[in-house]
Amino acid sequence: MTDSMKTQEAANISALENAPAGWRARLRGVRQASMLYLLAALAILIIVFGAMNPGAFLGAYNLREVFTEAALLLIVAVGATFVIATSGIDLSVGGVLVFSGVISTEVMSAMGGKGWGAVVVGLATSLACGAIFGSISGLLVAKAHIPPLIATLGTLGVSLGLAQVVTNGADLSGVPETLTSGIGLGQLFSTIPWIVVIAAVVTVWAAISLRSTRFGQYTLAIGSNKEGARRAGIQVDRQLIKIYVLAGTLAGLAGFLNLARFATTSIAGHSTDNLQAISAVVLGGTSLFGGWATIAGTVIGVFIPTILQNGFVISGVPPFWQQVAVGVVLVIAVYIDQLRRRSRDK
Repeated sequence: MTDSMKTQEAANISALENAPAGWRARLRGVRQASMLYLLAALAILIIVFGAMNPGAFLGAYNLREVFTEAALLLIVAVGATFVIATSGIDLSVGGVLVFSGVISTEVMSAMGGKGWGAVVVGLATSLACGAIFGSISGLLVAKAHIPPLIATLGTLGVSLGLAQVVTNGADLSGVPETLTSGIGLGQLFSTIPWIVVIAAVVTVWAAISLRSTRFGQYTLAIGSNKEGARRAGIQVDRQLIKIYVLAGTLAGLAGFLNLARFATTSIAGHSTDNLQAISAVVLGGTSLFGGWATIAGTVIGVFIPTILQNGFVISGVPPFWQQVAVGVVLVIAVYIDQLRRRSRDK
């Protein structure tokens, strides 16, 4: 980046920081109100399902299950937050998650399927698979200028199709017991599942990165005005590729943790992961049109579909209605985002 570009970038950042206090206060008020509404909706869901079956829904075992399920979705949603912040979309995460888990299982089985050595190699394999598909999506979006919706729909089909080719459509087992007992069933202080701890670490890193690093600021700048970011000296194409690689890598991590939890690849169990992640991110306050993102909101938004599904299962609602509920939540999330934009633009 040349000195003139750095100077222009600094000027743009300074202009944003020195925006009129009234505008910033109004925008902050809209965000805070949205967060309160989201918390209220979450509380209502907990109260309703808790009242319907308090022994099962509010039991310690089920609460751990809720947090563990939310943790897997949260890892994927964190990557989706960065992508959506650029006004992009990533529909491939469910397929990438499955493919990463399949290849990781095959590699660990080839190593004998025992010990921490196989687990570490399996983790590296899963992360690498996710990063590869993320880089493909990023290149298609940034270099080939294919709309993110189409590009990631393509990588969804390729990743999920390859997973089925490798497995002949059947789930793989043979996951090392070290992985399932140590991470899948293991708990910190015999209380907090390790999967939840890992998700918390990823989330804290993402929150710090988004708000306090150049990577996060560049991400938001691209979402606000891609051409303006380019003129400010930001390497937009490179940044977009990094963001999609991040989303793919986190999907790979989620795929590995899914193996740890279920000891199988669950090929058919992730068809709505992308919808749930997008719903959580947008419902949490990240603008579907880019330029604004909040990891804290994503955390809250993740629990909406998670508790919906968990509550439906405990209440005996047929699984078909769970997909209906996820679709409705997605539509509501987009509508709320539009209301936020209107309020902000007034």
